[in-house]
Amino acid sequence: MPFSHRTGYVNPRLGTYFGIFMSAFVALTLLVLILEGLGVSDSTLRLAMFLGPIAFYAIIGLAAYSSEPIDYFAAGRRVPAFYTGLVLAQTALGATGLVALTGAFFLIGFDALCIVIGGLAGFVVMAVLLAPFFRKFGAFTVPSYLGKRFESRALRLVAGGILAVPMLLVMAAELRIGAHAAVWFYPMPSGLAVMLLVTVIVLTLAAGGMRSFAWSSSAQSIAALIALLVPIAIVGVIVTNLPLPQLSSGPVLRMMGRAEAAQGLPIILPPALAFDMPGEGLAPIAKRYSDAFGSVGPLAFVIIILTLLSGIASAPWLLPRVAGTPGVYEARKSLGWATFLFGIAMLTIASVAIFMRDYLTDLVTAVGQVRFPEWFDALRERGILSVAGDGRPTLSSFNVSRDDVLLSLPIAAEMPAALVYLAAGGVVAAALATAGAVALALGNILAEDIVYGLSWSPARTGPRLIVSRLALGTAAAVAGLIALAAPTDPLKLVLWAVALTGASTFPVLVLSIWWKRLNAFGAVAGMATGFGVTVLAIIAGEAGLTGTDSALAAAIGLPAGAVATIAVALATPGPQKTLLELVRDIRVPGGEILYDREMRHQRRKKAQRT
Repeated sequence: MPFSHRTGYVNPRLGTYFGIFMSAFVALTLLVLILEGLGVSDSTLRLAMFLGPIAFYAIIGLAAYSSEPIDYFAAGRRVPAFYTGLVLAQTALGATGLVALTGAFFLIGFDALCIVIGGLAGFVVMAVLLAPFFRKFGAFTVPSYLGKRFESRALRLVAGGILAVPMLLVMAAELRIGAHAAVWFYPMPSGLAVMLLVTVIVLTLAAGGMRSFAWSSSAQSIAALIALLVPIAIVGVIVTNLPLPQLSSGPVLRMMGRAEAAQGLPIILPPALAFDMPGEGLAPIAKRYSDAFGSVGPLAFVIIILTLLSGIASAPWLLPRVAGTPGVYEARKSLGWATFLFGIAMLTIASVAIFMRDYLTDLVTAVGQVRFPEWFDALRERGILSVAGDGRPTLSSFNVSRDDVLLSLPIAAEMPAALVYLAAGGVVAAALATAGAVALALGNILAEDIVYGLSWSPARTGPRLIVSRLALGTAAAVAGLIALAAPTDPLKLVLWAVALTGASTFPVLVLSIWWKRLNAFGAVAGMATGFGVTVLAIIAGEAGLTGTDSALAAAIGLPAGAVATIAVALATPGPQKTLLELVRDIRVPGGEILYDREMRHQRRKKAQRT
């Protein structure tokens, strides 16, 4: 069976362009290393490593200016599978995943694998159940797809309003983590750092929309990967003589496990629904690294995997990315790249946690009097690390800041300051990429599904793009205000967001493709029920009424949304024959993009009326 035809030609010089970017980025880092060796002031080094990459991203975004809707909303449908997969892998959990998960691995060990497994499973489910069919339909946003799939303007508006909430939570989390990394460059107020990131996002993306985002976020994702892989590879060579820490961290973990047993770190047996994920600020090393189910109970482990699976598979800031690929085959291929690159990143942050924990283990297992090295005092002066008690320190007496473990490893390895700033710049790049992805998706929803949501006929190009650019700026500004006004743990914000997305959207999206009987009434009921029940479960969990963590809210909301979707659909009249034919067309990979065909028909009708 033939796959859908390519809608545009991929630029054959893309590899050259991004090769030039990587060369410039590496050259900047090497130049800063040379300047550091020559004794140039630290403030100059910070300025170069902070503003230099941001200037690269802004130039790429501005150079991708677009004046056509297909370019602004779908990057002309010419983004290759690798670049789409690269950005999907980076923006799934974003800087929050890189930073907070590294600290979680460091503090609670393998219990943090529930989030990693959930993310990988989410990409697999997206590739099998959703992405190829969403690409065949070709809608620019998830609400646009749902509205047109069920011929319901009300559903389109409801979906837009519901999905705005988790997207704002993700943006607020990313802006807070990005601001935290920016403070490593300059001791500026966090509010100023947040607004600076918001300004960079708007300036980078407003010119070309999805086209600007496709190429600027690819550069940001490359920079984030380089910043993540280079320092840990150097540490791997120092500790194990191998530059592959993902493979060489095993022997280090075995030796560290024996030291943890000698230090008396406890083996914890928590309740089945326990979910004691480390929060912001200083926290003790809770348990042995390799012991499973110490901070996260077995049932909670499964629930978080299912929550991440459903939330990432149906995420409205991830799924529309596949609409920019040249065809259905490339959409499937992009999810393969996303799964591979996401797995590499997660293996790397686990290695960072192991090596950083090994450095601390070496201190407490040394023979004779414990003498803290200079790097330890430097981290303690920054408030990243503290020691409880006055006697000989043990592993359990260390308190470490979860969100600073990733950036502390280059300091512990006594690397040049330029590599510390490289790691911090990678976190900023990841935050810009993820926050930009969500801001653009939310801006498109506000413009296409809220402002113009009562009409299927596409608006005139000029006003349509102006409204979209204003909506992008509005979404980024509101998220910045939320990040300042509601200082909640970024990791918790992301877990709430994926719980809300999975409970409200995942059942409806899957059934809209695989169950022809589903109608608009069932879709509205399912989204509203899943969202409402999950919100109530989050509030009850935060208030301590349920005795379970609020991150487990989707355990109630997801089945409630699925049951409501099916029950209401069966209790109301079935869909029309035209909608049944639409479902059949969605399932066939060959043929014209359905959304583009419908918009062309709408423009033709409008021309006939005028």
